[in-house]
Amino acid sequence: MRFRNSIGATAIVVALMMTVGGAAAFDETKYPDLKGQWRRASNRGLLAGGAGGLRWDDSKPPALTLSLGQEPPLTPEYQAIYEANLADMAQGGQGIDPTYACISPGMPRVMIGYSSLEFAVTPQTTYVLFERDHDFYRRIYTDGRDFPASMAAQPKFLGYSIGKWLDESGRGRFDTLEVETRGLKGPRVYDATGIPLHADNETIVKERIYLDKANPNLLHDDITTIDHALTRPWLVSKIFQRVASDKPIWWDHSVCGEGNAHIGIGSEVYYLSAEGMLMPAKKNQTPPDLRYFKQYDR
Repeated sequence: MRFRNSIGATAIVVALMMTVGGAAAFDETKYPDLKGQWRRASNRGLLAGGAGGLRWDDSKPPALTLSLGQEPPLTPEYQAIYEANLADMAQGGQGIDPTYACISPGMPRVMIGYSSLEFAVTPQTTYVLFERDHDFYRRIYTDGRDFPASMAAQPKFLGYSIGKWLDESGRGRFDTLEVETRGLKGPRVYDATGIPLHADNETIVKERIYLDKANPNLLHDDITTIDHALTRPWLVSKIFQRVASDKPIWWDHSVCGEGNAHIGIGSEVYYLSAEGMLMPAKKNQTPPDLRYFKQYDR
């Protein structure tokens, strides 16, 4: 029995030594300090979504009308889709934005920062954690792998992200994370106004993530989207602000389905009243087809 206990103790010691050795191999001082909770910030560093709600390009106003707003560089075909979507929203519809049904916003929209973010850096993977239940996290692989051969057959809303750490300052430590994301599936839009991405899902998203040189509590994410619905690559710059607090930060967990009153039936989206009754979302909206329900004379 003593011999068996000795073997067990030795195995534990070896396992601990391997763990310590693995930990020592990761020198976190070579990476930027991304710890903490990050929230979206305006160009002035203020926590805000801005008038009209969260928008993809923070430097431009929201799409309040067809002639004012984001001005995405869409092809004529997808500009027409966008305008029809805005017209439907003006009537009370959901347009082409699929998130009313708690479908993941997907990439690149999740990086709009509609909820707090957390970055967890390891040598092999950088994780971007979200508070929303239908996203949870992104994995950005930095271990030198290439995109998988099965990517087209197994697309994901958040896609497949391959990253590379760079030392652009020449100071012997990493300061910039370059990321490329492919293998995305739809439907997806850029923001709540319904700016569309192409239905072929051949989107390529490139990011440069780095701390502000003058303020380490500001994080930049320069996002370039290459998509067949665009006339040119579309670059926007996101800024996140680190939450400063002398107290522990407790993270929320937002469940999209909780309290969601939108009900999609066929191609129409209806609304559920506080009494649990089905209501139209648009004026003169066609009621759902009830052919499979018994009809009662009233």
